[in-house]
Amino acid sequence: MKRSGLITTKIGMTRLYDDGGVAHPVTVLSVGDCAVIGNRTQEKNGYVANILGLREAKAKHVAKPQLVAAEKAGVKPYRKVVEFRVSDDCVIPAGTQLSASHFVAGQFVDVQATSKGKGYQGAMKRHNFGGKEATHGVLKAHRSIGGTGMREWPGRVLKGKKMAGQMGNETVTVQNLKVFGVDTAENLIFVEGAVPGSNGTFVLVTDAVKKEHKDLPVPTVIANNGAETATETEAVAE
Repeated sequence: MKRSGLITTKIGMTRLYDDGGVAHPVTVLSVGDCAVIGNRTQEKNGYVANILGLREAKAKHVAKPQLVAAEKAGVKPYRKVVEFRVSDDCVIPAGTQLSASHFVAGQFVDVQATSKGKGYQGAMKRHNFGGKEATHGVLKAHRSIGGTGMREWPGRVLKGKKMAGQMGNETVTVQNLKVFGVDTAENLIFVEGAVPGSNGTFVLVTDAVKKEHKDLPVPTVIANNGAETATETEAVAE
């Protein structure tokens, strides 16, 4: 069984305390107005998926193809739209408003976001090189990367060589982060540890693929006008 993930927004980091008084660094993720805006079916598309949207957008800020697709589906256009492939028993009807209760405290999740851009950086910062010696004849080359080429053959720099260049601003996935808790009133998820990206970045949160999960809401917990209706919950062992 494979459940849908959620689109969230990174708010920032703080610390929370458990019952024993131990402080835990957590990242705060806001679910906001995340909702299901469509589905993919095996008969029509060849696979099964939920299409989620986050942060309602004005029509003038949305490309025409996406605007037409939203009108056909009878939903509002959203700024961020993502597909999550799911199993047949985890399809969520279009128009369903999702909440932070989709995840439960103690479970493990995988998060994906765009990391902070660092610009053009040298190899020491970009690849954690040690640099050259501070003395013993080294002159004005303490932070250089050294030789990069070959001898007569192949006589060129091989592709993938660790050198200076653009650092950050790439898709990063962090696995097996623990959910410290959820705030259903404010629709927030507290994840232990750091999450890629700056504050305000869109973050995709899914059940950890390398962990076993039990007693998760299947397919989700539906939010209805401030109240929540729990769907069928069953023991899950992925």
